[in-house]
Amino acid sequence: MRSIVSVLCVLLLSGLAPLQAATAPVVLVTGSNRGLGLEFVKQYAGKGWTVIATVRDPSTAPELAALAAQHRNITVEKLDVGNRAEIVALAAKYQGKPIDVLLNNAGLLGDREKQGLKQLDYATFEEVLRVNTYAPLAMAQAFMPNVVASEQKKIVTLTSGLSSIANTKRSADLYFYRVSKAGVNMAMHALQSDVREQGVKVGILAPGMVETRLLRQSGYAGAAGVLSTEQSVAAVIRNIENLNQDAEIVLYTGEKVPW
Repeated sequence: MRSIVSVLCVLLLSGLAPLQAATAPVVLVTGSNRGLGLEFVKQYAGKGWTVIATVRDPSTAPELAALAAQHRNITVEKLDVGNRAEIVALAAKYQGKPIDVLLNNAGLLGDREKQGLKQLDYATFEEVLRVNTYAPLAMAQAFMPNVVASEQKKIVTLTSGLSSIANTKRSADLYFYRVSKAGVNMAMHALQSDVREQGVKVGILAPGMVETRLLRQSGYAGAAGVLSTEQSVAAVIRNIENLNQDAEIVLYTGEKVPW
């Protein structure tokens, strides 16, 4: 009799065993040391995501270190997106780990004085293109297996309203920055065509004019309608959640930006 009761208890307990917890989605954010990148890390961590926060030099990112100390779901990794070898090495480290959202946030404005008609400095042009145009494509290539293996399968690159050829009707400045962002728009649009059948969604998202160091360097800080990082990132995350395979340039408001 006792053995029968024991068997029944085992069967009952096994039926009441808790279900295995669902795995948290994963986001990899480049340029996480300040501004939009830091805010993306903060908001995604707050949503319970596993966050891989990359930064060129972790020793110079005290705010990110403090945030990671508060949240066990944040891992800080060293990555200079302008260095191909570092991209490949990090991808090798995370081989086999699904990444739901690959978020190319890192960007470089470049010296304003060296990208106007008075002085077109080639070294500056090369650096801006390497970070803003080549790096997001190289990141997509290196981490594509991780993205394909995930549930959400999303690759997102932050662009700028300054990339729009249609909207550049009057005098222009920041030639290199504009060209680099227009270039990455095309790269991501082409990438979507390549990976559509694998179910990958590629987003080209513009965060708007945001109170960041880059905006201050650009000379547009005094413009109307400047957003806080919190406002911009919350809006961009909503657009990431609603991402499709159109590969259109989408402003933080959800409006489409003309090419």
